[in-house]
Amino acid sequence: MPTEEPNEPIPVPITGELDLHTFRPDEVTRLLDDYFAECLKRNIGRVRVIHGKGTGTLRETVHKHLRRSPGVAGFVQGDESSGGWGATIVTLKTSDQCS
Repeated sequence: MPTEEPNEPIPVPITGELDLHTFRPDEVTRLLDDYFAECLKRNIGRVRVIHGKGTGTLRETVHKHLRRSPGVAGFVQGDESSGGWGATIVTLKTSDQCS
């Protein structure tokens, strides 16, 4: 049985929902950018990012990155039906908004 290389990319389904629990903190910002780009290719303009409640460190990392990301039109904390403060709802800019 072949073994998986430790640095091999992990396939992530592009569904408009990204759960960050299985990723290392140093992977998060690049993952967000790559995931958002793939969402836009599939005409998904709204993404639910699940970062968990925990201490809030990962949420702050995500929010800091979203604030400076040119592809993000805006974001809000999840409500009671979308994960509360354990999730962030991100609205992406369409290609015509980026130009």
